[in-house]
Amino acid sequence: MTATSTPTIDSSSPPSPRRQYQDRLAQRRATFDSKVRLERRIADGRLAVFVFGVVLAGFLYQNGSVPWWWISLPLFFFIGIVVLHGKTRKAVHRASRAAEYYDQGMKRIDGTCSGQGVSGLRYLAPEHLYAADLDIFGVGSLFERICTARTRSGEDVLASWFLAPAPRSTILERQAAIDELRHRIDLREDLILLGSDVQEGIDPNSLSAWGRQAAVFSSSITPIVAKVLAVLTMVSLIAWVTFSVTDWVPSEYGTIPLLSMILIELAFLLKEKSRIRQVIGVLQRRTHDLVLLGQLLSRLQREPFQTPALARLSAALTSEGSPASRQVARLARLVQLLEAKDNQLFAPFAAMLMWTPLLAIAIDRWRVHTGPAIAGWLAAVGEFEAICSLAAYAFENPDDPFPEIECDEIVFDGHALGHPLLSLSTCVRNDVRLGGELRVMLVSGSNMSGKSTLLRTVGVNAVLALAGAPVRAHRLRVSIFSIGSTLRIQDSLQEGKSRFYAEITRVREIVELARGPIPLLFMLDEIFHGTNSHDRAVGAVAIVRGLIDLGAIGLVTTHDLALAAAAATLAPRAANVHFEDQLVDGIMRFDYTMRPGVITHSNALALMRAVGLDV
Repeated sequence: MTATSTPTIDSSSPPSPRRQYQDRLAQRRATFDSKVRLERRIADGRLAVFVFGVVLAGFLYQNGSVPWWWISLPLFFFIGIVVLHGKTRKAVHRASRAAEYYDQGMKRIDGTCSGQGVSGLRYLAPEHLYAADLDIFGVGSLFERICTARTRSGEDVLASWFLAPAPRSTILERQAAIDELRHRIDLREDLILLGSDVQEGIDPNSLSAWGRQAAVFSSSITPIVAKVLAVLTMVSLIAWVTFSVTDWVPSEYGTIPLLSMILIELAFLLKEKSRIRQVIGVLQRRTHDLVLLGQLLSRLQREPFQTPALARLSAALTSEGSPASRQVARLARLVQLLEAKDNQLFAPFAAMLMWTPLLAIAIDRWRVHTGPAIAGWLAAVGEFEAICSLAAYAFENPDDPFPEIECDEIVFDGHALGHPLLSLSTCVRNDVRLGGELRVMLVSGSNMSGKSTLLRTVGVNAVLALAGAPVRAHRLRVSIFSIGSTLRIQDSLQEGKSRFYAEITRVREIVELARGPIPLLFMLDEIFHGTNSHDRAVGAVAIVRGLIDLGAIGLVTTHDLALAAAAATLAPRAANVHFEDQLVDGIMRFDYTMRPGVITHSNALALMRAVGLDV
């Protein structure tokens, strides 16, 4: 009910999350600076060795008495320096990304990260009954605030948790898993830093569908033919080279067999072209994704887990007793070898060696043996990443508790409830208790006084609670609910729907949802304000009474004092609450504190006059 104040820090308590991030940020920046300096020295050394090699080569050219193998010495050092330079550049990039990660973490804690994360707009379906109303997706949304997933699977899983309630047993498992991972900062950093940025991440649908396909090269004869053709072509090549440099055999005896084998190989490739494309089509340009997946699997498999949910996910990262990371790494190696054919120097030899068909056959065999497990691995990785996202949120908000999940009563009982997307310095908290005899709160007050924010506060905390996450409250008891709201109903010019028609359509859907097997938590904002006061009051009271009779609980906001007075007809199952405002020196001031009863004054005329309207 009061604005959040900064807690007193005990000197014996562990450092705050922000302090831990700040210390790690300083360390990563120091590492970055040292690696940059090292990279510059290595680059200077590489240039010096190169210049020395050029000078030495010129000297050897001018002085033929010096052995040419001397040039191998600078060449050897140059190759070593190039390799070292590549590793150092990777270390620079990793340190930079690590510093960026902790900088973003501090911004999340400070509430200044809006517009800098994954918005998740692709999950925002217009027909969903609360996602748009509660800012679940989009810029500055709950998803952007929490999601740190590196793969599409992780984003998909987290989004699904925000879009529908989980069973009570699942919520409790997630709470335990989040609590176990809460302080594993190193694990979260490693998962974030694996690989470089991938715009779309690992595409779980295409890889999973590819893994489930039946064998393409089902015949055992095809690989034998390909190997025989490769051997015969290479023998023909060797013969052609040999005959070309000798005078005792006419050159055409080497040329004709080589050309014949090349033509036979071309015919074989044309015959198998569609099957080869079917095998490698999805995997081309997916090498990085496979490497990233293998690294993620390897890192997760090295981590010990205790809670049931994490132990189950860890067990899912094996197939026939072999670690998934090892099997994915084998596939990644095959794909990397396949891409070697694109090297201009190697391409002619790859063609003669039947490189593409032989590797396509090997990949097809891998898929038949291991491919069906890909979907399970991706699902497990996605769930791991979703839990890690919520664990980071829990770590960064240590004062936010896990809610109590009730199974014996329909209740939403929040003490000092606040909106998780508001900074702690500006968040004003209120108590919201629904359940038992009281089923509905009718909320009155002027514009900007806090009515809609209250509804979003209740809704977003319900979404977090039913996803297994901590909530912005001192305490919250909540049942398993389906959720419906009408905070952002708009008209549609294309569909020819007025705002009022769109609202009553949404309300009908919410009523239908209340008839389902899961109790409903509803939030109706300015209900039926698109019609006259009489019809609004009659319709709103009828809808609210019907929802109560169906076992639902919720909140309804209104400017209409006649509708607020109608709450008496629903008593004791409904109660009025309100938000106040004051006009001081022409400035509207709000304290955003919810009070019992109906608002007793209106500031509309005073506000009109304050902005210069002659009323």
